[in-house]
Amino acid sequence: MAFTIAMAGKGGTGKTTTAALAVRALLDLGARSVLAVDADPNACLHEALGVTVERSVGEITEEMLANPEANPGGMGKHAWLELNVQRYLAEAHGFDLLSMGRPEGSGCYCYANDLVRGCIDDLTRGYGYVVMDNEAGLEHLSRRTTRDVDLLLLVSDPSVRGIATAARLSDLADELGIEVGSRYLVIARGAEPLDPALLAAVASSGLALLGVVPADDGVTSCDLAGGCLFDLAQDSPALAAVREMLASVVPVAEGVTT
Repeated sequence: MAFTIAMAGKGGTGKTTTAALAVRALLDLGARSVLAVDADPNACLHEALGVTVERSVGEITEEMLANPEANPGGMGKHAWLELNVQRYLAEAHGFDLLSMGRPEGSGCYCYANDLVRGCIDDLTRGYGYVVMDNEAGLEHLSRRTTRDVDLLLLVSDPSVRGIATAARLSDLADELGIEVGSRYLVIARGAEPLDPALLAAVASSGLALLGVVPADDGVTSCDLAGGCLFDLAQDSPALAAVREMLASVVPVAEGVTT
């Protein structure tokens, strides 16, 4: 199975940017197969990665439930779902992107979730790494539509409240019974050395600080120009920080060199 890296954090902390930088950093480190999963209903990871998403898993599932007789040739629902997930997988150089889309509607989706879980598990077996951008509440992980995670990165902005929120999300992961191999705090758009108040907040959070992703004019320019983070220069400070962090905690399962 793939080594799964999940991002969590409240909106506006730089979580999606960090997820996109993680995809590029893994490729820079030599990873040969990466699957990016956008599990935030407010999907924008594809923009940060510079790929186009035609349909989300949520839209595919809605169609399957709305038209149960539409499967061609009497194809079973699992096979039909798997076929369409593969069909609408956004492919790029070195990585693919799967958009989960919006949450379920008003009906019962237990059966659909079981199908999606099996389908995504089957899909991830073909990759060395999975990078997952989650919504703040961890609903996607709690529904078990993906397997448990090897590395949970709790992303905060450089604020005491943001760090406290990251700590609560870590507690929430435990309350939801999500199996996590290891977890770390990442502070995005920060500056080192950290302010003493932030250092005190980190100490109170009980989370190990993996690193600080500095504010980066290159990231800002990409956003303003409508570009993607693969347009960043190789010596981008933000990219270098994420690359260094991952090199310290992600196993070199594919012969990755640092």
